[in-house]
Parts: sequence; structure tokens; C-alpha cells
Amino acid sequence: MGQVKWFERKFDFEFTQNIFPSIIERLSGTPARLEEKFKSIPEAIMSIRHDGGWTIKENAGHLTDLEPIFLGRFEDIRNGEPELRAADLQNTKTNLANHNDKPAAELLSEFRRIREQTIKSIEDIDEKTVFKSAIHPRLKTPMRTMDLFLFVAEHDDHHLARITELVKILSRQK
Repeated sequence: MGQVKWFERKFDFEFTQNIFPSIIERLSGTPARLEEKFKSIPEAIMSIRHDGGWTIKENAGHLTDLEPIFLGRFEDIRNGEPELRAADLQNTKTNLANHNDKPAAELLSEFRRIREQTIKSIEDIDEKTVFKSAIHPRLKTPMRTMDLFLFVAEHDDHHLARITELVKILSRQK
């Protein structure tokens, strides 16, 4: 069973309850989940490209690459910008980063470090800021701070699932 491509995903941000503490908890746990996943992945398959897509290391490195855009979008919301800054839909940063040349431990450490910075930036915001919003440039819908970071958590899970899928495919080919 394959998952829906990220740019084909639909998102529903209609809920009205403040679930931000749960979202922060989920975001905080992603580095540990990624590290645990990497413990069982043979180094020999981490840099193998399958069907022209990203490798396992590139999927992990991509999480670090996008964290600044997510933090920038949070600043856009806080500053009252009408629209969130656009992301590079070609993922140039990830495609040029040479993540395959980095040791897995470095990729994991970089992601943990930057995610901890994100958590520090959002963990003590007030409820007014949680519900403040701006328009998402691609989805063309209002995105509250809470929605933005739920989007980030979903993005994390998307790439964790892709890594799992790649491990299964590449392990069968060995």
C-alpha cells in the first residue's frame, strides 16, 4: 500500500478545540522516532535511490531542510502577515544538500538540534497566537499557528512512512 504524495494531500483545519499541546508533544517526539527507526536500517541501503525518489538519508535530511520555512511561517503569523511565505516546491535545498555524503548520526543530530529550537519557539505561546492565522500560499486556505504545526507533524509522519517503505523495498532487493 503506497501513501498519497505530499502535494496531493488534502488538509482539514476546521476543528475549534485547542490541541496545540498535543501537537507540540508529537513534534517533540519526531527526533526520537527517527533515531529509533535509523537504528535498524542497514547503512548499505541508506543512500540507495529507488525509482528516482529520495534516498532514506535524503528523506531524513529534508526534515531539517524545511524547519526554517516552518519557523518563518510561524513568524509570518505572529507578525500579522496576510499570507505565509512560499516554500520552494522544487525542494532545491534538499536536492543540493548532499545528504547521502553525511553520516546518519550527523543527519539525526542536525534534525534534533533544529527541532529543539522550533519547540522552544512555540512551547510558551498564548492561546491568541495559537488561533492567529495567515493564508497558506499553495493550499489557499487560512492556516492558524495550530494548523501550521499540525501540518509540520503530518509532514514528519509522511517522511517517516516513506523511510519505512524504502526500507522494506530496498531490503527485499538485497
